[in-house]
Amino acid sequence: MRRRGQEGEGSRDAARVLAELARRVLDLDEATTVSISEIACGDPACGGAETVVLVMRPGRRTEAAKVKCPMAQVTEDDLRAALRPLAEA
Repeated sequence: MRRRGQEGEGSRDAARVLAELARRVLDLDEATTVSISEIACGDPACGGAETVVLVMRPGRRTEAAKVKCPMAQVTEDDLRAALRPLAEA
């Protein structure tokens, strides 16, 4: 896999917006780190770019959620649906 979407102000802004939304959806404290990135899979069966959300809470394993579209196309509903299993854990 190669990483993409890391350059450019637009990508950073989109990542910040999605990270803040993830914090609100999961009601996370300041000690928790949220990382948003976009990856492109080299396998044609993958379907292209995905947005990956990593939630790193102190004392817990890192949790991940994926949205199967580029970061710039992720909607609030998409993110909420992807985070639902993390919220229920």
